[in-house]
Amino acid sequence: MRFLATVFLSLSAAVASAALTVYPAGPGVETNNDYSVRVRQDGGEWLPVATYPVKVDRTEGGKHNVEVASMAYFDFDGNVEVEVVNLGGATREARVRPLSYAIPFEMSGDTLRFSLDRPRNLSVEFNGDIFHNLHLFANPLDTNRPAEIGNKKKMRKRKDLVYFAPGIHHLDGDTMRIPSGTTVYIDGGARVVGQLIADGVHDVKFFGRGEVHPEGRGEGIYIKRSRNIEADGVIVTQIPVGESDSVSVNNVKSISSYGWGDGMNVFASNNVSYDGVFCRNSDDCSTVYATRKGFNGGCRNIEMKNSTLWADVAHAVMIGLHGNSEIGDTITNVAYRNIDILDHAEPQIDYMGCMAINNGDNIVVDGVTFDNIRVEDIRGGNLINMRVCYNKKYCTAPGRGIRNVLFKDVTYNGGNAELSIMTGYNEDRRIENVVFDNLVINGVKYFDDMPQKPKWYKTSDFARIFIGEHVDNVVFK
Repeated sequence: MRFLATVFLSLSAAVASAALTVYPAGPGVETNNDYSVRVRQDGGEWLPVATYPVKVDRTEGGKHNVEVASMAYFDFDGNVEVEVVNLGGATREARVRPLSYAIPFEMSGDTLRFSLDRPRNLSVEFNGDIFHNLHLFANPLDTNRPAEIGNKKKMRKRKDLVYFAPGIHHLDGDTMRIPSGTTVYIDGGARVVGQLIADGVHDVKFFGRGEVHPEGRGEGIYIKRSRNIEADGVIVTQIPVGESDSVSVNNVKSISSYGWGDGMNVFASNNVSYDGVFCRNSDDCSTVYATRKGFNGGCRNIEMKNSTLWADVAHAVMIGLHGNSEIGDTITNVAYRNIDILDHAEPQIDYMGCMAINNGDNIVVDGVTFDNIRVEDIRGGNLINMRVCYNKKYCTAPGRGIRNVLFKDVTYNGGNAELSIMTGYNEDRRIENVVFDNLVINGVKYFDDMPQKPKWYKTSDFARIFIGEHVDNVVFK
């Protein structure tokens, strides 16, 4: 550990101005010039923000086509003014998403300016181009930065610290296994090429502002059979959690571009929380699975809140499907709260759903909450997909049932969503007790006593939700 701390030690190149910090790109880290980004506070000096290439997925005809978008990040407290210049020129229009933030901006020619009064993970888009956009991560000030950074003498004494300074770092063998009690800090302007693994350990922390991802495809950080693990602020391709307990993932950004590039998987784990994360993925953004990929057991107490999900293909949220069909796992107490879903583009009917519970392998899913979910105009797929099913490609049995699901304050604005689906499997494998509380689609609230609904119509007919057989007690309030 002393070797690593010494090799990666150097003074951070971060530039701070009052409560504003920017991170110039470190030596060898690739940047791009699609955009010029600057920030300042209270009419102060403009500080340049490095922009980096980031690969995203444009799926067409079932093939993953890699496009190169842009990414930039900085830290601040209070208020900050942001300037983004589209260096491609010929700007006709722009937008800043999520749209629910309603961030006002001024545009003059190719220059866009807006102000922020709190941390935000944003997409800045010119001329409707979502594949060459700017992912702008306006972070809170980094309170996890080790005080010893910049002091060689003190750093040598930190046997429990692995520090990646600004610059490019290629891991030996493309992996690094992190021992218990270790803090890994990836500084702003750093890129770690490879995979950081917490396997069978406890009390490990992954902090910083830099990037971690293998060359090509794969998980940047992988958490396996571990407990008391924390990740905060870093940028990764994927960050799965398998057969672990007490895992906290905050303000982490996951962006992937390749097939099966799920963002934040949970496999057979308990007490996993996500807060303020951003996922733009080439497969499911967030999943909760039981037994899968060598991890065994069910899931309990999984929560994601205050986050943004962007599925270039597959689901924004996927629950169920995988488990041990011989035992019959249980997934319970799962919640998604205050979530913006920016896109969902899935042509395969079996894999549609911004919010999906597809239950197989004799799993019971009992107790799921979707609370304050805002879905923008997706490119393709459906809003809700709940099925007790038998997907023979991935399962060896149908699921045992889906119970006690709440959709509260869910809104969708757009015209591309196809028919939503809710269907059970048979008399013994049912969907039961589903409540829609304040479902609003394109400004219309759907509830069982809505005056424009004829009494012989089902509310679901108006909301464009197909409710099939073996589904009981669905209520629209």
